[in-house]
Amino acid sequence: METNKKNRERISALCDDALPKDDHELACAALGTADGQSAWEVYHLIGDVLRTGESADLSPGFAARLSARLASEPMHPRRTTAELETAKMAVPVAPTLSS
Repeated sequence: METNKKNRERISALCDDALPKDDHELACAALGTADGQSAWEVYHLIGDVLRTGESADLSPGFAARLSARLASEPMHPRRTTAELETAKMAVPVAPTLSS
């Protein structure tokens, strides 16, 4: 699973002309897979949209479906002010504890 993520990251960087030469061979090998080809197409579509500034026509109900999916996502509990203050104080102390 982690390999697929790394391959998609390499393909994304390749599309952006930001991939180190050492990784070109790995990215090209990943492009030989169905997942790699799909990632290549998606990243190029994303790049096209970013460059043109235009957006695709959304199907009816898209916003409602997106809203429903977001509502079903788990949320992290909000921290209290006391918890936030404690976290701020703990950060500078942490490096001194490891010595």
